[in-house]
This record gives sequence, structure tokens and C-alpha cells, in this order.
Amino acid sequence: MTQGPLEKHTAVLRDRLSLAGARVADIGCGDGGLVRALTRSGAAVVGIDPQPHQLARAQAAPAAGSERYCAAEGQALPFDDASLDVVIYFNALHHVPVADQEAALAEAARVLHQGGQLYIQEPLAEGVFFEMVRPIEDETEVRTRAYEALQRAADGRTLAAEEEYVYRAPHRQASFEAFRDGMIAVDPARRPLVEAREESLRQSFMAAGEQRDGAFWFEIPSRLNLLRRV
Repeated sequence: MTQGPLEKHTAVLRDRLSLAGARVADIGCGDGGLVRALTRSGAAVVGIDPQPHQLARAQAAPAAGSERYCAAEGQALPFDDASLDVVIYFNALHHVPVADQEAALAEAARVLHQGGQLYIQEPLAEGVFFEMVRPIEDETEVRTRAYEALQRAADGRTLAAEEEYVYRAPHRQASFEAFRDGMIAVDPARRPLVEAREESLRQSFMAAGEQRDGAFWFEIPSRLNLLRRV
């Protein structure tokens, strides 16, 4: 089990990126929560996601500023060469098909200017939250393959490794129902399995979550890899 400091994802990110005025792409933006947080920090952000239902969720939320959203895949980004300061994969690189992960990282390098940063945060395949979700979708293999792909990408020719940082991120769920609905919202194909296993999921959730401040809290073992365009 990972032993590292307990830190919020956004605190780790803001400690390492200069966001004011930065041109940023959030790849695999989901419901746009991080896009809006980055926009509030002064960045010009484009949220990228290949899934129409995810973009619909992002666009339905109140805007934080002038953020934009675009349907695209990580291996075919709609940006000119050397046009961005930061590319972010936040809980997202392992969702890129394994066969396309190296191409996606090469595409991130293409759109970054010299000195631009590639910020990759991934959950580790361990911990009580991972074990709770594992019967619905076991991501052990895809998370491993994503890490291997980024290690190969940081070869010093186009991308160089700057930092690897392992920590534990607090994760809040308002209720079991919110957790259940969120799993389905991320991937509607999960619905039949989630519904079939709902009672066992509920029991695991109630046993593993720490109840405080009117919510349930978990710790997500996480790893940050920060790379720079050379």
C-alpha cells in the first residue's frame, strides 16, 4: 500500500504549474471540473474528450470563464504544433486504448512548445477504493500499460522526466447513491453490472468510507509524472 503525504490533487497541481495566462489542454476532461478550476486560476483552457455524453455534462455546468470544450482523441489533438504551455492528463491516460497510448503522448509533445509541461496524474491500482470498484472494472492492466508508455516517452529526445511524486488524495462522495450514479455517468455501459452488484457495492462502500462532515471519504493512492518538452 502506498505511503505518501495526504494532499489534494489541485494543491499538487498548483504547486507545479504556472497557470496564470497559460494555454492549457485538459485531455479526457470528463465533466469539466478540472477545466473550470484551471480557468479560475487564470489559464485559457480547452477541455478535450472523445465521449459526447461527457462533453454534454461539461457544457451543462455553469462556466467559470472562457473555457472551451472540443470532441477529440488524445492521439489526434486539434492544436497547432508548439501552441500550448501545458497538456494535462488527469486520471485519463489509462483510458486511452493501450495501442494508442504512445501516440497520444507523442501528440502531447507535438502541441507543446519548447519547455512546455506534460502533467500526468494517474490513480494507482491499489487501496480500498480501487478494490471496491474492481469488480465493476478492473483497471490494473491498463494503468500498468499507461505507466510503461509514459516511461518510454520520457526518453530525453522530445520529452524529459522532471518529477515523479506519489501521494494519497482525499476523495469525497456525498452518498452511496452519488457514487453509484457517478460510476454510471462516466461509462453508461457499466449500468447493468453496477445494478446487478448494487447491494455488495453498497456494503463495501459503507464499510470502507470514513463518515465525516456529512459525506464519505476515501484516500486514493496517486502518482504524478511531470515531463517537459525538450
